[in-house]
Amino acid sequence: MNAGPAYDVVIVGSGAGGGAAAYGLARRGASVLLLEAGPAYDPVRDYRLASPGWEQMHFPAKVATVGRQTVAPLQALDASRKHLRSWNQVRGPYNAGAIRANWGYQHVIGLGGSTLHFTGEAHRLNPAAMNMRTRFGVAADWPIDYPELEPFYLEAERVIGVAGPGDDRLRPRSAPYPLPPHPLSYSSQKLGAGARKLGLTWTPNAHAALSRPYDGRPGCNYCGNCNRGCPRLDKGSADITFIPKARASGKCTIRTESRATSIATGTRDRVAHVEYVDSEGRRHRAAGRAFVLACGAVETPRLLLATAGKHAPQGLANESGEVGRNFMETLFWVSSGLHPEPLGSHRGLPADAICWDFNAPDAIPGVIGGCRFTPGMAEADLVGPIAYATRVVPGWGKAHKRDMRATLGRALTVTAVGESLPGARSFIDLDPKSKDADGIPRARIHSYLDERELSRLEFMAGKAREILKAAGVTRLVEEYSAYDAFAATHVFGTCRMGDDPRTSVVNRDCRSHRWKNLFIADASVFPSSVGGEGPSLTIEAIALRSADRIAAALARRDL
Repeated sequence: MNAGPAYDVVIVGSGAGGGAAAYGLARRGASVLLLEAGPAYDPVRDYRLASPGWEQMHFPAKVATVGRQTVAPLQALDASRKHLRSWNQVRGPYNAGAIRANWGYQHVIGLGGSTLHFTGEAHRLNPAAMNMRTRFGVAADWPIDYPELEPFYLEAERVIGVAGPGDDRLRPRSAPYPLPPHPLSYSSQKLGAGARKLGLTWTPNAHAALSRPYDGRPGCNYCGNCNRGCPRLDKGSADITFIPKARASGKCTIRTESRATSIATGTRDRVAHVEYVDSEGRRHRAAGRAFVLACGAVETPRLLLATAGKHAPQGLANESGEVGRNFMETLFWVSSGLHPEPLGSHRGLPADAICWDFNAPDAIPGVIGGCRFTPGMAEADLVGPIAYATRVVPGWGKAHKRDMRATLGRALTVTAVGESLPGARSFIDLDPKSKDADGIPRARIHSYLDERELSRLEFMAGKAREILKAAGVTRLVEEYSAYDAFAATHVFGTCRMGDDPRTSVVNRDCRSHRWKNLFIADASVFPSSVGGEGPSLTIEAIALRSADRIAAALARRDL
């Protein structure tokens, strides 16, 4: 096994958390090794939106994610909730079975992680949702408060170039967004008119996509294909924001296609090194004074649990038994329908507007935990003729061609994303029967939606349909949701942060309660998932805050 030079900090994972941590540490003079299991992407070469077959390509994943994790048997579906089943008018039901389907954990393995694929919503948390245990007896309280995160939110927004509205009554700001908000597309304005008829607010969304040139990058061209990868560099993924700045410092070494396989412990409750395998199958050892895990809320607990040994019989940093517990997933609802007017709804910035009216944890009548609503045409992939031909417009031949000409660009979609609360039946463990190519047990995902989640989903479905109807939609053509399919993009909570080492994995600085030089910087540390906010900006803010603490500890030789 090859042993390279020792670094101040070794970071495993290069998404929102790992990329931001590398930037935060390198700019403070720490030498950093950033390990990424996947390859780098070249936006100009790899994201082929200018090619004739762009609509059939989706995100050009270089490393397959299907089968990377396993999913335990999912719950039976309730016949009384048939109105929550997924369907479209061409195909019929998406899941005709009696058991919730497995559509998988949606993520990207590559330099920049899932920010390569994300829509780019850049949300701060609602402070009202950071004390769920104290206020409502569910989830756990955040050990840090909103004012502690606020300066790191500002720093992340400046690095990315977030465009957002001038006022946000829910999330106080000490400075404006770096860029003005994006103008709303015509189709979003139609949805907004419907929302206002219902007495709802409809405001520009905060976005990690440039509304004008910034930091050497061009403004958005509103093609609507953020989820296929952005070749223009206006979307603020970690690979074109935090990571280049970390590299430019001269203090950050990046090794792609380097899969971490285990973490070795040393004396005095300290991690000694990370073992990893490169693209040629060679094994290496990366030593450092501190270690940051940023693999996400599925793979970070997997690596910790797989590193069980003499000094950590239940898995590394699992003295509380909470590693892998408290798994929170994406609770989502998507409704699409046809508007009588030609709207050009296949164009425009995805999720350019948002309704926060039900985001607070007590905003939904009779339900604990909030949600939000956005335009969802792009995220539903209703951005081209093939999608319309296979999911919206039935038939064949001349009549189909005529209907396609009349229908393209008329679809309106409302997407709802809601709070996911932790429960005993949702967790991550190691699959006892399935291992990867390196011989490491795969993460096994256990997902269960209890009555709290289903009641929130009922509200989300009803309100999405109301907004569409008020906007002038005359016929629904497709709906799908988390009810009958596990399909998580945002995952949280499996290495919870907290002040009490008996009920959490890391402390308020994201430092292991026991292992003095081990930190976690991803959404696994979230004590709650709050009311549907996109998590990337909060992950980045937490990572920058932890980088500050690590740099200070390195300076005083506490690591």
